Amino acid sequence: MNIVLDTNVLVSGLLSPFGPCGEIVRMVSSAELILAFDARIITEYKDVLVRPKFKFDKNKIDALLDHIEYRGLVVASSPLPQSLPDIDDEPFLEVAIAAKVVCIVTGNHTHFPPDLCLGTKVFSPSDFLTFYKKQHM
Repeated sequence: MNIVLDTNVLVSGLLSPFGPCGEIVRMVSSAELILAFDARIITEYKDVLVRPKFKFDKNKIDALLDHIEYRGLVVASSPLPQSLPDIDDEPFLEVAIAAKVVCIVTGNHTHFPPDLCLGTKVFSPSDFLTFYKKQHM
């Protein structure tokens, strides 16, 4: 299943491996989920994950990002017709639309108003897992 994963879910999953975000990160690591991305998203993942406050092991982060880049779906996208409330989230929606992914998974649902998402589904981590499990019954 192809999705776009917001950085906050990736970070939360690495910080709390036993919650919904952690389950999603494990699904990415096992290639059960394929992440669509572009250079802006990978750069944001890298910039955020190496922040000293998280204390993530650099080698493990590099391995995870290498896996995402190797197994993921690289996308060239077009600008949105209208800006999102947080312009830093625009690459995620642009990639989701270009890749025709199933959804965006984010902890910041309000940053993606439905009327601006052009039909792209946006799920919280918990809602995504419920949706995913229904698809695989």
